[in-house]
Amino acid sequence: MDVLHTAIWVDDIEAQLEFYCDGLGLERTREFDLDGVTNTYVAGESDAEIQFKHDGTERDPKPAQIDHLAVGIDDIDGTVDDLVEHYGSEVVEGPRTVDEKDIRLAFVTAPEGYVVELIETLED
Repeated sequence: MDVLHTAIWVDDIEAQLEFYCDGLGLERTREFDLDGVTNTYVAGESDAEIQFKHDGTERDPKPAQIDHLAVGIDDIDGTVDDLVEHYGSEVVEGPRTVDEKDIRLAFVTAPEGYVVELIETLED
């Protein structure tokens, strides 16, 4: 068994794609419309995807009870600075180093308030 994707409803699909593709370096993998819902997927190097669902319905501005999505990146400090400057992200936590795990991490907001954990694996 594998985890294939996580699906989240969004109001502004373009803002999501700019944030996740331009800001975080993920790639749009596929898109289709089904029963009046646009389904757009993004992914990095793994097979797991994030699915954005959009149907033109304005949703409750508070994200669903998702704690966070996690994305692996190469440069945590530069990425956080870029997301704050260009996408209006708020830093929820970090950046900080977790020595026990050999990682640096930060939590930032994405468009529409979802929290994204950014994880940089440190080199030995």
